[in-house]
Amino acid sequence: MSSPEQRAYVLITGASSGIGEAIAREYSRRGKALILVARRTGRLEALATELGVNAPCTVITCDLAQPDAPQRLFEQTQARGLFVDTLVNNAGYGVPGRYLSRDWKTHGDFLQVMIVAIGELTHLYLPAMEAAGRGRILNIASLAGLVPASAGHTMYGATKAWLIRFSECLALECAPRGIHVTALCPGFTYSEFHDVNGMRAKISQLPKFLWLSSEQVAKIGVDAVEAGKTRVVTGFANKVVAFICKYLPDALARALVASKSKDFRDDE
Repeated sequence: MSSPEQRAYVLITGASSGIGEAIAREYSRRGKALILVARRTGRLEALATELGVNAPCTVITCDLAQPDAPQRLFEQTQARGLFVDTLVNNAGYGVPGRYLSRDWKTHGDFLQVMIVAIGELTHLYLPAMEAAGRGRILNIASLAGLVPASAGHTMYGATKAWLIRFSECLALECAPRGIHVTALCPGFTYSEFHDVNGMRAKISQLPKFLWLSSEQVAKIGVDAVEAGKTRVVTGFANKVVAFICKYLPDALARALVASKSKDFRDDE
């Protein structure tokens, strides 16, 4: 259990780039101590050196595709006496192509990062938040979890839909205990995400009005979890897309998404 004078930390997974890095910068501007978690030690250390002038920054290298990673991460923070009052489950990526174009190890690692690790980290850090009577959990979902499925990146939208529902249920459970849980649902965001999955050339052809910067998304997300909002879609255009997909007949919404999916999905 934390004491009132104990410094509270924000733990951010996938903090070495993109939205995760932007969230780290946003919390740093607000004077919060940080635990930066990702696979790339060098980038984390450079970021910690930069942000450490505002508040303490701890770096922990961790690959959440490894089944024992959440427990090892938790044990390291416990051993250092770090109280995590804000957990940002941001680490994630996409697996492009048809489902059978990749072996099961690739899909299994994906599910470990996108579902299992999130569930386990939340289960590990939530008890201390409940004991303290305060806490924040910010889950980085996606607009893809709110629109009909399309061919390619077969499990990405499914994992984000799970994350949204998980966040909504958890928010109801945690609200009476002083803990806010938010599912942030970005649309297209300027980050390294599309470089990693090899879709940069295709995705860059989409209209500019659909895009937000990582910094914009980070501020929206941090503001939302602090305000106790359960689900937030970033950007006006994305809100319109989510609204249309919610109220159109299912068959028509699926057909509409399918007709446009080749603009942003690789189904080969």
